[in-house]
Amino acid sequence: MSLLIEDNAVVLFQGDSITDAGRNRESATDLGTGYALQAAAWFQALYPEKKVQFFNRGISGNRAVDLRARWQEDCIDLKPTWVSILIGINDTWRRYDSQTITELSVYEEAYRAILERTTRELQARLILCEPFVLPVPEDRVAWREDLDPRIHLVRQLACEYNALLVPFDGIFAQASTQREPAFWAYDGVHPSEAGHALMAQSWLRTIKAI
Repeated sequence: MSLLIEDNAVVLFQGDSITDAGRNRESATDLGTGYALQAAAWFQALYPEKKVQFFNRGISGNRAVDLRARWQEDCIDLKPTWVSILIGINDTWRRYDSQTITELSVYEEAYRAILERTTRELQARLILCEPFVLPVPEDRVAWREDLDPRIHLVRQLACEYNALLVPFDGIFAQASTQREPAFWAYDGVHPSEAGHALMAQSWLRTIKAI
């Protein structure tokens, strides 16, 4: 096993509320309280000799188009060498809570634009994370119709852009055979402390840190 992230790397976590995890907007280096913090903390504890800087720019409620709109300030300007992206659940959620439909083609266009800019302007390596939903409460089951095509697209994009893929949807499905879904995410979307720890662990495995 060979650790993928190099010395002096700059790692950016991007996404929505799952990544945001209550981070302090007044602090440029605050990582929130979720998987981004846990992944960064464990990485630094395991590899104290590596001088790696971590940033979190997740914003609660964001969809792919929102991410695209702020990509200059919240990605390009930070000059990361690694960019980890988790986006898509709000593109699905808004369809069911406010009848705001984000067509798959619109999601794809925004996501591709982000990846194109990142690879072209930064030559950064990419870590794409599957959006996910757990079947709790029961109405979340119907969300699969909208979310599954987005998950498949993320997998396709990971292949096209030579990105690492963190299969969060599959990981949570497997974890839900060991404990009930609500143990991992009380509302099917926002992870519990255990859910965030599982995400951090999976992310670190993807970069071969553990």
